[in-house]
Amino acid sequence: MSSRRSVRGWGALSLAVGAVLVSTAAQSPADPDTGAFAASEPTALVTVDGCSAGGGLCSAPRHTVALRGGRVLTGEEFTLGAQVSGPVELALRTPGVLADVTVTDQRGRRVAGAPSVDGTRWTSAAALPAGARYAARLVVERAGAHGPDRHLARLDFRTVAAPAGQRLTVTFGPDDDGTYGVGRPVTAELSHPVPAEEPEARRVVERALLVRTEPHVEGAWYWVDSTTLHYRPRAYWPARTTVRVRSGLEGARVTGSLYGGRSRPLTFTTGARIEAVTDIAALEMTVFRDGEPLRTFPVTTGKAGYRTRGGTKVVLGKEPLVRMRGDSIGIARGSRDYYDLKVRWATRVTWSGEYLHAAPWSLDAQGSENVSHGCTGMSTADAAWLFATVREGDLVRVVNGYGELMTPFDNGFGDWNLSWPEWRRGSALAPGAAGHRSGSTAAALRPTL
Repeated sequence: MSSRRSVRGWGALSLAVGAVLVSTAAQSPADPDTGAFAASEPTALVTVDGCSAGGGLCSAPRHTVALRGGRVLTGEEFTLGAQVSGPVELALRTPGVLADVTVTDQRGRRVAGAPSVDGTRWTSAAALPAGARYAARLVVERAGAHGPDRHLARLDFRTVAAPAGQRLTVTFGPDDDGTYGVGRPVTAELSHPVPAEEPEARRVVERALLVRTEPHVEGAWYWVDSTTLHYRPRAYWPARTTVRVRSGLEGARVTGSLYGGRSRPLTFTTGARIEAVTDIAALEMTVFRDGEPLRTFPVTTGKAGYRTRGGTKVVLGKEPLVRMRGDSIGIARGSRDYYDLKVRWATRVTWSGEYLHAAPWSLDAQGSENVSHGCTGMSTADAAWLFATVREGDLVRVVNGYGELMTPFDNGFGDWNLSWPEWRRGSALAPGAAGHRSGSTAAALRPTL
């Protein structure tokens, strides 16, 4: 069979997608085995029902763009169907069946899909993003005079780029790939707000923020506000876990004229589980590694009026020397409580200025009395050892104290002070969330761990 006959013989093929550009050629295939078309015609741009394919994804009844003999039909011979972020559908319009369909993206990754019961259509399993290129290899089987006759062809197409204007991108945290403590949540900062009053848009965003771990860990996103999400497991990350985070929003329609843009992925690992536990009643701190105690030493914490916050905190950073002043926490200059000190080996746990640090001026009180203004003070040697032992993301727990519980989000990472049921209620995908719908589409796009 000649290559030209294989092109003519497979009949008319239709393509329906949410606003597409279709590219084929009128020449015979360059490769007689694959039927790949040699590009010779410009990309076809079509408009129908007032919905321009050049204007991005649009909403209209499903129609088809027909291909016959390797050329795009014109005039009355074709119509364009569009669905908002709809799946791609390949359909035969003459007798025969699609014996095999392989669709790949521009990186060579196969697009999941399934044929219809009668074999005349193939539909992608999920919506395809705007502005992406695809290649389809088709095997069409038709009845011939001497038995089944198979023909090969290749169809190249791309979805239209999202309209000019807003692009929703995501900045993931921690800021750099590396190793962090088991308490470090993943953060996602959105370039444009997605308010709670738009629950469907929030679901689109959340489904596209993908977190995968080795080993597998159950986790969920929490909407802190309209531009910030946090992701954490049910319990802490296991020690020595690899966490990979990426956005699948590129090209996806979020809401109105807002489309997803390209975002930098993130990969980090967790180290050993380091946990510094301050027992305020006992006035001592014990540091554990992977559940085994490493060191216990005396401390002093916040006195009356300046009680140290209780609950679980996360190390935010370390400063070998920091200047601490009373007016930074509202203590007026000239007051008996005012201070202005250069402090060594300071491990930060809140943005407002709570540290674990060396306090040589309070050695007599350490282990016997709480005299600080909210920080946890210890000897210079113990503070230096702690400084060298912990890293960003390690856990600091304060127990048996008198202060208020560390808040979840406004002063550091207090995420672990919410129970797992409370955390799950912060997800736009949680059962009971406003406008939540379950179904195969949501399940297919939900982040996989």
